[in-house]
Amino acid sequence: MNLRRAFSVAAGLVFCAAGVIGLSQPASAVPSRPASAAATFATPTTCSIQTFNTRNFLTAVGGGGRTTDVIHTDATVARSWETFTLVDAGDGVHVGIKTVSGNFLTAVGGGGRTTDVIHSDATVLRSWEKFSVIRFGGDGFAIQTVNGHFLTAVGGGGRTTDVIHSDATQVQAWELFLFNCF
Repeated sequence: MNLRRAFSVAAGLVFCAAGVIGLSQPASAVPSRPASAAATFATPTTCSIQTFNTRNFLTAVGGGGRTTDVIHTDATVARSWETFTLVDAGDGVHVGIKTVSGNFLTAVGGGGRTTDVIHSDATVLRSWEKFSVIRFGGDGFAIQTVNGHFLTAVGGGGRTTDVIHSDATQVQAWELFLFNCF
């Protein structure tokens, strides 16, 4: 084996080990960097979405179709209001997140907000209704808006008011969600 090949193999093993160590970090140690690889979900697929910290489920209040009191994160059991369908947005990167009533979640203004953040009344998948679901660490996924911000479960979840923000530019534990797809 020549010296160049030996260094290549050694470097590859170091990068591989670093990746395994990075993926095994606890949620509190999630690095402050944007994720780089989109998750691969077969679409359409139906999922419940949980907050990473409290393991509460996201609820589309009333099944969707709302512009106020849109999402809660206090459910401890997944029922029909806590299921969403991921729909291919047609570009190979983004998905639409459809509520049980058939409406799409919308990141108001494309993201970057702490009030009037999410609506669930869209009936057509347009740019503001597109999200990237990105694996970040072991089981965690970040949900990125079309303008590059990340959804945050305020307080880690367990809320019925001031529930979701879309102004995060880095992924921390409260920007992680668990997807349970069936």
